[in-house]
Amino acid sequence: MAEVGNAGQALLGLAARAVLAGVWLYAGLNKVTDLDGSIRAVKAYELLPSAAAELVGAALPLVELALAALLLLGLATRLAAATSALLLTGFVIGVAAAWARGLQIDCGCFGGGGELAADQATNYGTVLARDVLFLLAAAWLLWRPVTRWSVDAALARRTGQR
Repeated sequence: MAEVGNAGQALLGLAARAVLAGVWLYAGLNKVTDLDGSIRAVKAYELLPSAAAELVGAALPLVELALAALLLLGLATRLAAATSALLLTGFVIGVAAAWARGLQIDCGCFGGGGELAADQATNYGTVLARDVLFLLAAAWLLWRPVTRWSVDAALARRTGQR
């Protein structure tokens, strides 16, 4: 795995890492400070049994913060990108399922979440479009995980992998 060769690819890889790291850091920090809200958001989707929703709601912020750290460092980037892609795919499925079933919920993507008041509108289309863009960033990093200014690149240089 060689470091990204041309400047455009180098910037794209770095940008993908930075964007995903920022997303996970922001989401994780907002949820870890309000675990009850995180659990409430997961339960609002009505996809998991209550005990499983509580476990997912409590664990999700920690997973998001771990992904943020790995992506910021550029360490185990392919693993972080694959995990990001799995989470984002799950989020897309969850939001699409809520939309298809007519649920009136806030996605809880960055904290909060749960049922919306009757006069509040959902923004499912925007959430889905945003998550697909994040999924594309994760896909790029799956394809090109070694980026500039990353631990992965330093390790690749050190071991002579090009």
